[in-house]
Amino acid sequence: MPESILYLTDLTGLPVFDLKRRTLGRIKDVAIVPVLDPHRIDRFLIGSSYSWLAIRHDQIRHISLDGIFLADEQLTPYHADEYMLRLVRDLLDQQIIDAKGRKVVRVTDVTFHIVNTGGRDELRISEVDIGMRSVFRRVLQGALPRRWIRFLQRPIPPHSIPWTLTDILEPDPQRRVRLNITYRHLEEMHPADLADIVEDLSPEDREAIFETIDSEVAAETLSEVEPDIQASILESLETEKAAEIIEEMEPAEAADALNELEEETKAEILEELDSEPKSEVEELLEFHEDSAGGMMFTDCISLSEDADVATALAAVREKTELLEFQNVILLTDPEERLTGVVPLARLFAAEPESPLRALAASDLIRVYTNAKENQISEIFDKYSLITLPVTHRDGRLAGVITADDVISVLRQR
Repeated sequence: MPESILYLTDLTGLPVFDLKRRTLGRIKDVAIVPVLDPHRIDRFLIGSSYSWLAIRHDQIRHISLDGIFLADEQLTPYHADEYMLRLVRDLLDQQIIDAKGRKVVRVTDVTFHIVNTGGRDELRISEVDIGMRSVFRRVLQGALPRRWIRFLQRPIPPHSIPWTLTDILEPDPQRRVRLNITYRHLEEMHPADLADIVEDLSPEDREAIFETIDSEVAAETLSEVEPDIQASILESLETEKAAEIIEEMEPAEAADALNELEEETKAEILEELDSEPKSEVEELLEFHEDSAGGMMFTDCISLSEDADVATALAAVREKTELLEFQNVILLTDPEERLTGVVPLARLFAAEPESPLRALAASDLIRVYTNAKENQISEIFDKYSLITLPVTHRDGRLAGVITADDVISVLRQR
């Protein structure tokens, strides 16, 4: 192992020498200040548990396995600083998120690179270690010389994560701000992957993530987690933040999530919603969650039965996000009663001026809002549907159920 590499297990207990090579103390902890530099060790802490001294990074001349040699002896007493992330206290043995591996891991050691800048050595975090090799170093720390441990660890494969691909979990909102902690990597994940991670975390860590990430990402992720965890997350958040997330969810999914809450909490969140999403969600809350009304999405592509293909294609372009789950255009009369269903595929073989009524499927298959899960599943299976319209008893269009919704129901059984 090259001397330019140093582990946190090497660093703790390492002697610190003054200009005359006298020992001033041994390293107890080191800290970064993310708002200044998220990689550079900014402070080295030495001394006893009752009296610690702080060494700035620019007071160090040389760093090696033999010790830390100072260029400046003017040390100051250490005072707790919320802008600092101390690696032994705050990172070692703590859970972090491996953004690349999409999982929660526990830090067992940290790898640094020694970088010479302007004739002085700096220590920069390169990786966090999570494998058996780092456990081996921890077990033998202090029992054998550092170079012996490095030699003996060689047969064990390393297992580490680049520091740039990790997200630190910090429950305290003020400390997150001061440390400039963001969850950019989490926001780039697929919501289903992020949901898996969230389900493995403590309630405090879940709250920290949902308080910080973008509301749209939070909404997509919340839709993927188990109902009891949905409720736990929403109840832990400030009402205003919970409402922001609910507004970003599909109304049907928002209603399902709110149905898991206590009535008082549900009412508080509903009160914070804007009028349009509030009315949609409240309408869905009237239906039982196991009925068609409780399963349906109100957002669908519906047009007048007198519309033509050109109008339909324009409507499709405006709602491309629906095409992943819905494969029909719904036709309605002036009273908003469902009169027909046009498969999207038929649009591309028709002339732009062709009336949609002429392209409608011969059979109009639908269910009422009070239809039960079993009946809905049987209809999807019998007719090999992707989209099933839902209407009120008077024929007015209420929404649609997609095959994806039915699959989710079947998985929960």
